[in-house]
Amino acid sequence: MASTFKSNDVPIAEILKQIAKGETQLPDFQRGWVWDEERIIALIASISNSYPVGALMFLEYGGDSVRFHYRKFTGVKVDNTIPNILVLDGQQRLTSIYSAMYSRDAVVTRTDKNKEIQRFFYLDIEKCLDTSTDRVDAIISVPEDKIIRSNFGRVIDLDVSTRDKEFENHLFPLNIVFDFIECAKWQNEYQKYHGYSPEILDRYARFNAEILVPIQTYNVPVITLGRGTPKEAVCQVFENVNTGGVSLTVFELVTAMFAADDFRLRDDWEERKERLVNESALSVSNLDAAVLSVVSPTDFLVAATLLSRYYIKAQGGEAVSCKKKDVLRLTLGEYKNYKEQLTNGFIQAASFLKEQRIFSARDLPYSTQLIPLAVIFTILGKQAHDVFIKDKIARWYWCGVLGEMYGGANETRYATDVTGMMDWINGGEEPDTIQRAYFQPTRLLTLQTRLSAAYKGIMALILKTGCLDFISGSAMDFTVFLDESTDIHHIFPRAYCESVGLPRSRWNSIVNKTPLFARTNRIIGGSAPSEYLKKIERDGRITKEQLDDYVASHLIDVSCLREDDFDTYFIKRAKALLKEISCAMGKPIANLGGNDVIIGFGSSLE
Repeated sequence: MASTFKSNDVPIAEILKQIAKGETQLPDFQRGWVWDEERIIALIASISNSYPVGALMFLEYGGDSVRFHYRKFTGVKVDNTIPNILVLDGQQRLTSIYSAMYSRDAVVTRTDKNKEIQRFFYLDIEKCLDTSTDRVDAIISVPEDKIIRSNFGRVIDLDVSTRDKEFENHLFPLNIVFDFIECAKWQNEYQKYHGYSPEILDRYARFNAEILVPIQTYNVPVITLGRGTPKEAVCQVFENVNTGGVSLTVFELVTAMFAADDFRLRDDWEERKERLVNESALSVSNLDAAVLSVVSPTDFLVAATLLSRYYIKAQGGEAVSCKKKDVLRLTLGEYKNYKEQLTNGFIQAASFLKEQRIFSARDLPYSTQLIPLAVIFTILGKQAHDVFIKDKIARWYWCGVLGEMYGGANETRYATDVTGMMDWINGGEEPDTIQRAYFQPTRLLTLQTRLSAAYKGIMALILKTGCLDFISGSAMDFTVFLDESTDIHHIFPRAYCESVGLPRSRWNSIVNKTPLFARTNRIIGGSAPSEYLKKIERDGRITKEQLDDYVASHLIDVSCLREDDFDTYFIKRAKALLKEISCAMGKPIANLGGNDVIIGFGSSLE
């Protein structure tokens, strides 16, 4: 197989000249230049010492190559030039070299405290030739006006604001080093200024031979990818060579490709994101908590790819897939064709989640499952309102959550579930997620924090049963869920459980937790259940019968609470939760009487 790249050493002077002409540019997915003053000086020092500064990676551009929107390097002034080369790796180094050693403008950089500054760089001739001086210390950085001041600007420590003052201080301006005519003029004038002193002539001859010539003839290794390099390869290569920086997302790469056709994907996404958040928020005061606030631009592109490929497959095309290489094949036409339908699909998915009592992003079991869910709603359109179909969607959804099926790499599952769900809705077999999902009873004991999808899912199922606030009897629906600062709290309080020596594996598990309003939890405190129930009756002015109904709505045997009988309560609540889980998944829970269950719970759950 023919090689997709070539590698050779290239003079840095040639690369800088190509940058200045606009023949070498950056793909628009490259981030801005961020190097600070110290890193620039260290880079200059390495080049002046002929030390290696790492390989560069280029992509040949033009013809049938991948089309990206491109942009010039910082400081380049040519207009409307189509590049021959795009830099995939080396932007920071090349921008630093170009700005400090080629451009005549001040370098816009930053201090180590991230304050923006403008600097010119000079080589101290005497220090450069002093072998006891570190080369970094021979590189002088001066402000834009070329005057270094101290004592709040009252004292001038160095002034190189004129050519004569450069000569006086023996400071060579780095930004002319690759302009051989300008270098010759500076040399002549420098020697003339010092009366052609033999010492000056000798010193400059050494400076030229030992410092300037090595800089001017410096070569860098360059790996150049050919014009036929696939998009997914460009993305992979970029990620591999940028392990020290921020990873390139598929969205940024597609943004650069769409921009080549004058479509601003980022602006389109920002408008779409705002709509998704507004439509899925419970109120304008909790936009950050909106369930669709977790949808990333890459998620949307993956969903668009999944939708597009589904329709292609439906017309006899290749199998549905939404891996990175497939997203990079998404055309602008396909994106424009499906973006509105898909946006509505995500909004329908959010409405569905509210029905499942998942109200906020924090309580969403899997953000990844939103992708196939939105695509399913997009394909079904108005059909999704059919109760029979919605029940099937709900069963698939809960199998994914409670079976914890969306915890790893999911692109294959997205495709399998979308096609499987549509086949099932049209009379075929159950999709893979439903067939494979199962819930192990002892999983209830290990669900101790809200970090897991199953934990969040079970809490939503408790809300879905219609649980009521212990004090007010208010339903915990979306109209009060956030306003009342609803959160998950222990039923047998932690302080009480620890005081009587109950095993943490049980009292801190999900079996002993339920959603409660914040003010209700404050009243419960750390008291025994029998005590806090009496306190609620007294302070809340409700009858014993009313309170029993409110507590029972949480799948709790109230008589156990009134008798502080944790063991019996724990078994009964576990059974009640497993019944809800079984109902949501549409399949029985196995191993209810296994040895591990008896050991973990203290009794069979059959």
